[in-house]
This record gives sequence, C-alpha cells and structure tokens, in this order.
Amino acid sequence: MKHKTHSGTKKRVKIKKRKIMLQKSCKKHLLTNKSKRQKKSFPGGKELDPAFVKKIRRLI
Repeated sequence: MKHKTHSGTKKRVKIKKRKIMLQKSCKKHLLTNKSKRQKKSFPGGKELDPAFVKKIRRLI
C-alpha cells in the first residue's frame, strides 16, 4: 500500500535547497495591527531544528 503524505505538514513546511523551512507564526492575517519590525522578522522562514528533520521527512 502507498504511504500518504501528511497534509498538515505539507501546508506548514517548505523545502528550499535541501533545507526544511518553517514559516514563523502571525504572518498570515491582521497585518495592519502589527508593527513593521514584527512583520519583517524571518521573511523567508527559519530552518528546522536538526532534531526534527528525520521526523518531518517521514511525514512529507
């Protein structure tokens, strides 16, 4: 039987140049209330902690 990808992980994780990137929270909506500094932090996301890489790769 085929192994299905985890759809929740698929929506939250991006792979860029063989690195697994997570998007920082609070960047999707209600942006008018947030400061420029808050919106600017982690523009492309941040790299996943190496301890979780194996677990996330299995889900994707």
